Amino acid sequence: MSHRLQVLVPEALESKIRKAAQRLSMSQGAWVRRAIEQSLAGPGGGRPPAEDPLLRLASLEAPTGDIGSLIEEIDAGRS
Repeated sequence: MSHRLQVLVPEALESKIRKAAQRLSMSQGAWVRRAIEQSLAGPGGGRPPAEDPLLRLASLEAPTGDIGSLIEEIDAGRS
């Protein structure tokens, strides 16, 4: 049997949850349930998990591309 749990989160956190869930093609509810399960099952036993550096990097939505092209764009911006 499932129970409803309502949690109020700041807008910025909701945005992060939404983006994380979209990256994994899952609903926000499924993402939150999975995050809670992982947190409780992890070595910390309930402490918040350390942020995954690759997910943090991906969340920056920084420009990507061929390294040569990026260097050219950087150099062109210095002129």
